[in-house]
Amino acid sequence: MVRRDRLRRMREWWVQVGLLAVPLLAAYLHIPPPQLSPALHAWKASGKFFTYKGLRIFYQDSAGVVGSPEIVVLLHGFPTSSYDWYKIWEGLTLRFHRVIALDFLGFGFSDKPRPHHYSIFEQASIVEALLRHLGLQNRRINLLSHDYGDIVAQELLYRYKQNRSGRLTIKSLCLSNGGIFPETHHPLLLQKLLKDGGVLSPILTRLMNFFVFSRGLTPVFGPYTRPSESELWDMWAGIRNNDGNLVIDSLLQYINQRQKFKRRWVGALTSVNIPIHFIYGPLDPVNPYPEFLELYR
Repeated sequence: MVRRDRLRRMREWWVQVGLLAVPLLAAYLHIPPPQLSPALHAWKASGKFFTYKGLRIFYQDSAGVVGSPEIVVLLHGFPTSSYDWYKIWEGLTLRFHRVIALDFLGFGFSDKPRPHHYSIFEQASIVEALLRHLGLQNRRINLLSHDYGDIVAQELLYRYKQNRSGRLTIKSLCLSNGGIFPETHHPLLLQKLLKDGGVLSPILTRLMNFFVFSRGLTPVFGPYTRPSESELWDMWAGIRNNDGNLVIDSLLQYINQRQKFKRRWVGALTSVNIPIHFIYGPLDPVNPYPEFLELYR
């Protein structure tokens, strides 16, 4: 009898704990995104939007040096945005006539639809659509890419080589650290969980917070180039904009796409007749030295 009463009281206690935990958890999962810093707010205010198939895509387009015919398009990495380029933006305007960058669909200030089948193919088509929107479809374009943007650049290069679209003529390509070779790419544990977590992935995206994000991202930088806490907050604010944390698992499917279309995208690099440059930081834990560099050579 005593044991039965004890079990009853224990059940009632757990029910009370559960009733208390539910609203607390609900409140936690709906924490509003952080306020934009003055610098990030200024970046957004100086940019524009265009519409791609009913979706709003954010971009920057700055006039640079007078008299130069050169145009550069910047393709950012995962999981951030075009704001990645802000430190070199002014320098690029001193070299190029037009400097253009966009937030890919699902990133930064662009729309983040869900559910949605995010793909590298769609992102490449968005780049082409942006250049048509700007009236630059017949101009020769220099591409500067990083990480996720490298894969988009590879798809654009493939289309250029195959004359598949005729919308983008590439003059030169500069890649920087990114998983262009699937066999040397070592995603972080959190990326693996989000990418292949099944029913667990949507839960993880809701539980993700600044602490988890910053601790996961910081190690991919070299010891002398790690972002400050304020810069990490800017990155996190861009992710949380439009509930972007809830689409990270969908965006990460690019890793599986890269494996599936390895021949197409790596092959695009093997027989090109345009200048290709590669900027590589050898302390990259995701694309480690020396095996990555050996494959590139």
